[in-house]
Amino acid sequence: MSATGTNGATASPAATDLTEKQLRILGYLREHASTQTYFKSRLIAEDLGMSAKEVGANMPAICEGGFDLDVEKWGYSSGTTWMVTA
Repeated sequence: MSATGTNGATASPAATDLTEKQLRILGYLREHASTQTYFKSRLIAEDLGMSAKEVGANMPAICEGGFDLDVEKWGYSSGTTWMVTA
């Protein structure tokens, strides 16, 4: 069984350990990282039909997963901001 992101691209082998929500977030970040660097949890949540709390709770698995994106918690002012580098 291979995991795919929301954009239909095959995910990296490490992505098979992610939950469905984490895969959706990873796919979202991959899709938007080429045009955007900073993401607020609440905006990701709005686009994916989740709560900001759900996004924040699932981001550590993506940050530590060794994917093709570098994701780090960048700031916390009116919500958590994540810096994403493709």
